Amino acid sequence: MAEAHQAVAFQFTVTPEGVDFRLSREALKHIYLSGINSWKKRLIRIKNGILRGVYPGSPTSWLFVVMTTLGSSYCNVDISMGLVCFIQRWLPEGCGPYRSPQTRTLLSMAIFSTGVWMTGILFVRQTLKLLLSYHGWLFEMHGQTSHFTRVWAMCVRLLSGQRPMLYSFQTSLPKLPVPSVSATIHRYLESVQHLLDDEEYYRMEMLAKEFQEKTAPRLQKYLVLKSWWAANYVSDWWEEYVYLRGRTPLMVNSNYYVMDLVLVKNTDVQAARLGNIVHAMIMYRRKLDREEIKPVMALGIVPMCSYQMERMFNTTRIPGKDTDVLQHLTDSRHVAVYHKGRFFKLWLYEGSRLLKPRDLETQFQRILDDPSPPQPGEERLAALTAAGRVEWAQVRQAFFGSGKNKAALDAIERAAFFVALDEESHRYDPEDEASLSLYGKALLHGSCYNRWFDKSFTLIAFKNGQLGLNTEHAWADAPIIGHLWEFVLGTDSFDLGYSETGHCLGKPNPVLAPPQRLQWDIPEQCQAVIESSYQVAKALADDVELYCFQFLPFGKGLIKKCRTSPDAFVQIALQLAYFRDRGKFCLTYEASMTRMFREGRTETVRSCTCESTAFVQAMVQGRHLKADLRDLFRKAAEKHQNACRLAMTGAGIDRHLFCLYVVSKFLGVSSPFLAEVLSEPWRLSTSQTAQFQIRMFDPNKYPNHLGAGGGFGPVANDGYGVSYMIAGENTIFFHVSSKFSSSETNAQRFGNHIRQALLDIADLFQVPKADS
Repeated sequence: MAEAHQAVAFQFTVTPEGVDFRLSREALKHIYLSGINSWKKRLIRIKNGILRGVYPGSPTSWLFVVMTTLGSSYCNVDISMGLVCFIQRWLPEGCGPYRSPQTRTLLSMAIFSTGVWMTGILFVRQTLKLLLSYHGWLFEMHGQTSHFTRVWAMCVRLLSGQRPMLYSFQTSLPKLPVPSVSATIHRYLESVQHLLDDEEYYRMEMLAKEFQEKTAPRLQKYLVLKSWWAANYVSDWWEEYVYLRGRTPLMVNSNYYVMDLVLVKNTDVQAARLGNIVHAMIMYRRKLDREEIKPVMALGIVPMCSYQMERMFNTTRIPGKDTDVLQHLTDSRHVAVYHKGRFFKLWLYEGSRLLKPRDLETQFQRILDDPSPPQPGEERLAALTAAGRVEWAQVRQAFFGSGKNKAALDAIERAAFFVALDEESHRYDPEDEASLSLYGKALLHGSCYNRWFDKSFTLIAFKNGQLGLNTEHAWADAPIIGHLWEFVLGTDSFDLGYSETGHCLGKPNPVLAPPQRLQWDIPEQCQAVIESSYQVAKALADDVELYCFQFLPFGKGLIKKCRTSPDAFVQIALQLAYFRDRGKFCLTYEASMTRMFREGRTETVRSCTCESTAFVQAMVQGRHLKADLRDLFRKAAEKHQNACRLAMTGAGIDRHLFCLYVVSKFLGVSSPFLAEVLSEPWRLSTSQTAQFQIRMFDPNKYPNHLGAGGGFGPVANDGYGVSYMIAGENTIFFHVSSKFSSSETNAQRFGNHIRQALLDIADLFQVPKADS
C-alpha cells in the first residue's frame, strides 16, 4: 500500500555481507523538517512565556530604565540612592568578568535597573488587578456613566499596555470572590418564593435558617481557604463533578452543536469547503499557540479570562469507570476522519509546511472516493462514545489496550480534532420551516455513530458543503468555540475564497501521500457491546424533539427602542411562553459568564423572578392597561438585568451552593437544605449564543452573513432546552428541545408560544391608543 511505504523512513535487507540499509532521503527530509518545526514552536513558546511573564513591561521598557540609570550616572546623579554601590559591594571579586571597576559598575546598574523594572511591573499588575475588581460600571444605566467610572476606565486603559497577547492579563485578573452565606441564602429564598406555596416556602425557610446557623459556617471556612489558595474556587470542581464524573451519555445530555452560516452559500463542493475550513482552523491554532489572538475585552477595556482556549485543539475526553479525564497534547499534526463507516488519519503538514486548502481538498476527496468497505465492527464503533461512560471505559480497557486497536484509537484520540463526512445534505431553506430543525438534529446526534463525541469538537461536513460542529462541553463553554467558529467562517468567506467551479484556489499537489486508513481487529464480543451502545444512543436520539426557527418580525433593533436589554426581553418572553404552555411557572436556568475573573466559567441566572411572574400573570389576565403592563415589564427587565450583573460579578447563587455541597460531601456532613436545592429540576434551561466576538463580520456591510447559533438537549426529561441568538437588527434564531417521551412538553408548541409572546410584548411598546 502506498501509505505504508510513505510511513517507513528506511528499509533494509539481509545480505551475505551483512545488513544493507537503504535510506529514504525524502522521508528523512520530512523528519528533519518536522524536528525543526517542533523546535521553532518551543522557542516561540519560550519567547511568549517571557513576554507574557513581564507584561505590561517589554524589552523596550527595560532598555529605557537601563539607559535612564546609566544616563543619570554620567550626570553625577544617583537615582538609586546608594543601591548601585550596595549591589557592587556584594558582587564577587576576582579575575573573572568582574575584574574591571567599570564592568562591576555597569553590572550593578543593570541589576538595579532590572529590579526597578520588575518592581514597576508587579506594581502595575497589582494596581490593574485592583482596578479590575471594580464592577460598578456594570450597574450604571446606559448613557449615565459616572465621573468615577470614567476615571477608572482611563486608568485601566493606561495600565493595560498597547499590544497584549492572548494570556497577558491572566495574572492581573482578580479571583472569583466567595459570597457571604447570608447573602446567598437570602437571594436563593427570594428566587423560589413565588414558585412555592406558603407551607412549602416556610419549610424551605426553616431548612435554610438551620443550614445558615449550624452547618454553613464550617463549610464556608473551607471554601474561603480554597479561594485564597486556588486560582478559582469553583471551576475545577465544576469541571470534575458536573462534567467528568457524569456517567450518562455525552450525546444530547452534555454535548451541544453550532450551525454554519445559513443565509449564504460559499460552495456546494464538500471536499473544497472542508479544505478551506480545516486550513483556517489550523491557522487559528497557530495563532493560539503563538498567542497572537487578542483577548476578548468587555467595553473594549475589561479583559476576559482566556484559559479555556488552551484545550481547544488536540484534546479528548478519556472514559473512566468512576470519572473521565481530559487528555490534552501540546501539538497534533493530523485529523481523524470518518466516512461511510471507515476511519482515516489525514496529515495536515508536509514536512513543516501546513497543507494549502487545495491540497486538503484533494485529501478529503480521496477519502470520499475510497471504495473500501468498513471492517467488521468499524462502522458503528463511535457509538461507544455516544452511550454510557462506564460501558465505554470497560470496553476501552478490554479491547483497545494493545495492538491494532490501540494504534487506531490513539490516532483518533491524539488528533487535532475529528472530521465527519456525511452522506446526507442539510441546509436551511426559509421556505421549508422543518429544514432548520432537521439540520440541528443532524448536528446534535447524527446517526449516533458518525460523530466522535469524546473529541473537543467534531467538524461535520454535509454532502452539499454545509458545515456544523458538535462540541464536548467539559473543556470549555460555548463562547470559546464560538470565537474559533467566527474566525474560521470569516477567513473562509473573505480571505481564502473559491474558484468559479467551487473548488479551493490554487493547484493540487498530486504526489501527496493519501490519507491512511485506520486498521481494527474488533472481536465479536466487542461488536456486541458496540451494537448495545448504538441501541442505547439511538433510543436517546429518537426521543429528542428539536424545533429550530427564525423569528423575522423584529430583532434587537426594535427591542432597543423599548429601552431594555435584548436578553431581558427574550427571557421575559420565555416566561410568558412557558406559562401559556404549561399553565405554571418553573425554575429557570440561564447561563451567564464569570470570565472577568481568573479561570471563570459560568454562573446561573434564575430568570423566573417575582417581577417576571407578576408581569406574566397580568398579561394572561388581559385586564390591565398597556401602560401598567409596560411598567410591570420594565420592573421585570430591570430585575433580570440586575441578576445578570450579580452573576457576572461573582454574587450568584448556584455556584456558591454547589461548592458548599461539595465541601459537605468531603467532610461527611449531611445538609437537607443543600440536598434539596441541588436536586431541584431545571425544567426550562436557556442560553444565549455569543456572536461578533472578533468583529470579522460587519453586520451592516454583510447582513446575510449570519450563523443560526446552536442548541442543546433538554436538561429535565419533562422540560425544555432553549438556545437563542439575537442575530441582527431584524432577526432572532431559536433552538427549542424537548423529549417525545414526555406527555407534558412539545418543542414546536413551545416554539409557537415563544413567537406569540415576543409579538405580544412588542405590541405593548407601539404608539399608545386611546384606551391605553
